Amino acid sequence: MKAFVFPGQGSQYCGMAEDIFQQYPEARNLMERANEILGYSITDIMFNGSEEVLRETRYTQPAIFLHSICAATLLSSTDVAMTAGHSLGEYTALCFAGAMCFEDALRIVSKRGELMQNAGTLNPGTMAAIIGMSNDALEDLLAETRASGVVQAANFNSPGQIVISGEIGAVRKAVELAPSMGARMAKELVVSGAFHSPLMKPAEEELKASLDEITINNSRIPVCMNVVAQPITMADEIRKNLVLQLTSSVRWAQSVEAMIAEGITSFIEIGPQKVLQGLVKRIDRSVTISGIDNANQVAQCLATKQEQ
Repeated sequence: MKAFVFPGQGSQYCGMAEDIFQQYPEARNLMERANEILGYSITDIMFNGSEEVLRETRYTQPAIFLHSICAATLLSSTDVAMTAGHSLGEYTALCFAGAMCFEDALRIVSKRGELMQNAGTLNPGTMAAIIGMSNDALEDLLAETRASGVVQAANFNSPGQIVISGEIGAVRKAVELAPSMGARMAKELVVSGAFHSPLMKPAEEELKASLDEITINNSRIPVCMNVVAQPITMADEIRKNLVLQLTSSVRWAQSVEAMIAEGITSFIEIGPQKVLQGLVKRIDRSVTISGIDNANQVAQCLATKQEQ
């Protein structure tokens, strides 16, 4: 069985989706509609913007969502048994699975980006990658550093690759202590906030209010959601998990394992770059992994479908 997975923040790049815009009218219509909904040209930022501008959370999130959902829309979805997305990518997965319409998903993603950027300004924090540590050892590390401030695991990306998030002093203390407690590498990341930590709490209520204003349907295929690492289809659970996701850990490794346990043998990453392909490979090398980022890859996928 096959699953589509969608990337999150950090996978953006200058010129993203421009060839898809140029070659596929259906995608071009969606992107032009996005410009209208947002009230500014997100496509200009995607195609011509600087890395610095594209890195701003309020632009990054709608850009990645738009790239991914446009590519996914061009592909046949009849044989996709399950879907998932990493953090922001969860919104793309839900839109693809029919839990949200395109317009509502784009508005929520844009609002989420603004709220997270504002929360990062209000409650300054940072994140760090911790490589080569078990989950248990990481918990010991975090226990040692919590006297310095708020810190928690933000992303369980793959075995031995975990991102922590929290107050600057606490995260830097963890980075300092990690090598002596078994980490192969510990490195602070360049981010605009302490995502997936309690420092995002100011964004939570406003996001909940925005989600309450839109229609969320039961999804037509299961979405393995970040917070619970379980396939979900019911609208009320989807709504609740999206709110919790802002301050909770992204359980990506556990989600991929849960999907494999449900019978998924092929993962296709839809959207910019290859981040999730690398993570899935490290989680379980027995599954088939591929990706669709650009117009050529879309065309190859469509040609393969026609031949079958």
